[in-house]
Amino acid sequence: MSLHDEGFSVLLPDAQHWRESSIMKIPNADLLKDLGGSQHLGGRLWRLPPYSANTWHRHAESWELYFLLEGAGRMRIGRKTITVPRYGSILVAPRKLRQIFNDSADESLWLIVAAPQEGQSGSTMDPSFFYPEDPKSLPAELQGRAWPPR
Repeated sequence: MSLHDEGFSVLLPDAQHWRESSIMKIPNADLLKDLGGSQHLGGRLWRLPPYSANTWHRHAESWELYFLLEGAGRMRIGRKTITVPRYGSILVAPRKLRQIFNDSADESLWLIVAAPQEGQSGSTMDPSFFYPEDPKSLPAELQGRAWPPR
């Protein structure tokens, strides 16, 4: 059923399209894209393998809500590292550097919702704004580990 026909859309688990992120090779599903899209909101599932990390990045406009669905949750925001219990959440303001990571032997699953969805205004920003430091840098908790896989 199309969002435009009825005012809502449904995405069943088998219809989610999973892919690896381009920089860190983290499996993710773009739920909003699979649901028909939204100019105002972004939403993805991120499945972090053991001893992995997402990019060290920031956003210009987007507030991001991070919600831990499964596993152990760890996140660095600026110079702080936060531990998040299952079903815990964190809201991060635009322009703050952030990175979710997994320093455990078990997989973790995050739901990340962003508003407004970055890049919808048609303006393009220099990638160095989003990645002012090395996006592949790992937190101290993963020292000695190699990620992403080669």
